[in-house]
Amino acid sequence: MLRGLVLDFGGVLAGPDTDPEALAAVVAELRRRGVRTAILSNDPGGPHAQWLRDLAGTFVDAVVLSGDVGVAKPDAESFRLVAERLGLAPSECVFVDDLAGNVRGAVAAGMVGVHHDGPHTVMAELAVLFGIAAGRSGQPGSEGDVRQ
Repeated sequence: MLRGLVLDFGGVLAGPDTDPEALAAVVAELRRRGVRTAILSNDPGGPHAQWLRDLAGTFVDAVVLSGDVGVAKPDAESFRLVAERLGLAPSECVFVDDLAGNVRGAVAAGMVGVHHDGPHTVMAELAVLFGIAAGRSGQPGSEGDVRQ
């Protein structure tokens, strides 16, 4: 059973070919349903990254930055660490990243991997994996109403 969603920040939640508002709505809906959520980023950490850390508890349940923990994606330990922070096994988590190598690393660590190659594809994948509905904008829709 999938009980966790782990997202990369740059390239998934921010940057070109992203739809942060639509993904934020999906994250909020999943959290409302009890799914644990996290950001896993290869950000170097330090004082300039406090705004990312501050997303823990408000936007997601946990934020793990490679500069803070000393291990970076696609190292399997980074995926095990974020799952542990969520109180889950890696096999209970979905990981989304725009870099295929990081997705392969997550899969090797036991997670379900989703390659972000555009926001609408990711919304459709998450809708199937978590049993939620996503309309054309990627916003959660009525249960069972999955449109592309």
